[in-house]
Amino acid sequence: MKKFTCIVCPVSCNLSVEEKDGEITVSGNQCKRGLNFGINEYSHPVRILTTTLKTVNGSIRRVPVISTGEVPKDKLKAIVKELYKVSVPCPIKRGDVIVKNINNTGVDIIATRTIS
Repeated sequence: MKKFTCIVCPVSCNLSVEEKDGEITVSGNQCKRGLNFGINEYSHPVRILTTTLKTVNGSIRRVPVISTGEVPKDKLKAIVKELYKVSVPCPIKRGDVIVKNINNTGVDIIATRTIS
């Protein structure tokens, strides 16, 4: 059994999720969205990635970045390790793609701040 706090709405239900005979059951949810969250978090957890990267010749040393979509939780460490090798040449505009299709996830990493 795994326990999660649902983050779909402000209620923050405490979910208990377990799998028996290939069937996933969720308890503790107060709505259907919590049920779906529990199943997805148990079977295929994903996250939005935010971090900062080094800049080259920028007015500040680091640029904040975010993934354009969810990435599998089990790939986060590898993605961050790859991103920390990246130095971003300035100037850069908010929304510029820094890395396309990071680790073959289909997700891009974009800048969230303009730096001159």
